[in-house]
Amino acid sequence: MNAFVLNRHGRMVFPSNVMPELDFSTLETLEQLDDVIRRDFETKAPSGTDILAKVRTDAYDTRYDLMRDLALNLFWANRFSITMYDKRPTRWGDLPRSREDVFLPVLQPWEDGETKIAAVEQAYPQLPAKWDAEVEDRVFAVLFDVYGSRRHQATTLPAVKPTVAEFLEHSGALTFRLRSYDPDFPVYGHDDIVDCDEDVPELEALHRWAMVLHNQYPWDRSQVELAEARQLRDDDWVVAFHPRDREVRGFLRRLRAGAPPRHAPAPRESRPPVRPFDAVDVRQRFAVRPRLEALVAVHGDQVCGNDDLIRNSAYNWSPMSAEEIAAKTGIEQRRYSSLPLEELALRAAEEALAKAGREPDEIGAVLVCTCTSSRLIPSLATYLCGQLGMHQVYAAYDLIAACAGMPYGVADATRLLQEVQRPVLVVCAEKFSDKIGNVRTSRMIFGDGAAGLVVGPAPDGADGDIDVLKTYASGPASEVNSILWPNPEFDNNITVFGPQVKALAGRYLAQMIAELEQLPAPDGRDGSLMDAIDLIVPHQANKTMVIQLAERAGLSADQLYFDIEQVGNTSSASIPLAIHDAVRDGVITEPVRVFAPGFGAGAVAGYAVLRVDPAVVAVSTSSVPAPSDDGAAAVRATTSASEDVREAFG
Repeated sequence: MNAFVLNRHGRMVFPSNVMPELDFSTLETLEQLDDVIRRDFETKAPSGTDILAKVRTDAYDTRYDLMRDLALNLFWANRFSITMYDKRPTRWGDLPRSREDVFLPVLQPWEDGETKIAAVEQAYPQLPAKWDAEVEDRVFAVLFDVYGSRRHQATTLPAVKPTVAEFLEHSGALTFRLRSYDPDFPVYGHDDIVDCDEDVPELEALHRWAMVLHNQYPWDRSQVELAEARQLRDDDWVVAFHPRDREVRGFLRRLRAGAPPRHAPAPRESRPPVRPFDAVDVRQRFAVRPRLEALVAVHGDQVCGNDDLIRNSAYNWSPMSAEEIAAKTGIEQRRYSSLPLEELALRAAEEALAKAGREPDEIGAVLVCTCTSSRLIPSLATYLCGQLGMHQVYAAYDLIAACAGMPYGVADATRLLQEVQRPVLVVCAEKFSDKIGNVRTSRMIFGDGAAGLVVGPAPDGADGDIDVLKTYASGPASEVNSILWPNPEFDNNITVFGPQVKALAGRYLAQMIAELEQLPAPDGRDGSLMDAIDLIVPHQANKTMVIQLAERAGLSADQLYFDIEQVGNTSSASIPLAIHDAVRDGVITEPVRVFAPGFGAGAVAGYAVLRVDPAVVAVSTSSVPAPSDDGAAAVRATTSASEDVREAFG
């Protein structure tokens, strides 16, 4: 459910954003479930009382604002049924009385429900349409049909419903009674929901919400009332709740067993090392000088623009426009791939070997930098060896250094060169699109992509292409855990904790700049190594945030190159993809000295100062269109560096 699909209109849709599914395999206690429900359903949802108060005080500006509140209220009212149970209308006479996996909801009549419903019905036609009156009327009809048929109080609904036997033990308990039931009552199919098509992205998202909510009550709502057990007759229909899958059944069993939850030990206090770690001067430290023989890029084949995100707004997202996403992140679109991660990495590897003019049997080692591979055995690196026909290499392994993957990979390749004295294939590959779920901050930022580099030994007497390398790791536990995947608290999807990410990025970037300012310029030139840098290609994390942090560290925005506007954040692949795009866009037209800093998840960071010759870059002109303005403008910094980035990072 987390992957994107293309509907019949060719538009990208994220089913998980509108069809709530929680991963109950990660939950052990009701407290954990309550935390998730509160975060995803309750904090943004107004109660019926809240909606009534806003109607009475004329707090709604448009019909859309009212409808959005109705939808949020209905998702909240269905917060447990929609995530845990299948609703199955069943004749009371046919309902099993003793099974432990068949439940009946106990309901309380909705206090002042008729007043709240009437207020909405009267308020809607008095409000102006926000975009398209005809569409808004159609969506309201679906939403109000559900809202206007509610009979029960939503506040008191428990997550765990009583079994039928437990229901019968409580005199006076009320549940749904349907006077009649048509099993062919019309509902929206999966394709109906996915293929929903409206010109206004916000209305398309709201229309999908309405269809999903309609499906929660697949019966004639006018036939519904609340009844006690003693009032039920064999031919009456009740709504039985069944666990939606085995994970929900397992969760309910764990609750009955009362198993104590597991607790991770508290981290120790963070302490700095006894002495600083020096940057590695490659020319002084290593006999075999590394040479960049090839760099290639494989961008995602599907464009996910900011409008696509808004069309797929989830029920737990705060309102945001496409323009606001661009202002907060610097991202106008991200690229997703239809290929699995293994094929992305394989394409990058094959194209890198071809550009370098190398055969697989010439390669000494294979390194894959990725934080999104679910492949453990064999590693992605050894998988590539097998696919490329490498009978034996000196080493093949995966590096999990997240957004510092490229500096980590180049550093390891340089060390391996000393031992094998033959080219090392480095592949940086990420596929985030199927690991984001409905977490908005992650969905705004991350994309898919891969890059391949061949790092070989420079000819005797040559200086090579890499001047300085440095890697870092760890820090306070809060920063180590600032980006998590899989995160049980977010359905095992990627989660970004913004303030901690910003703190670690700022700390590392300032440390890197200070170190480069203390190192001498190469080749006996005056000034520092920082003075000798021609272009800075940072990890493409969040353009607004990175520019803000760079300016604090004393850099000017026009020293930085970004392609994040077009490709998003691709973690370990972001720096090599950006170098490729800088060559493609005409920003790099001759050999230049590049400072490439990366920082991110796991509180890792690293940088490489290297010489990039555009001749070794295999320029792909078909994978991603160049920006609409001229190439020089590709290095133009966003003017909104002071924008609040808290939304984009938590």
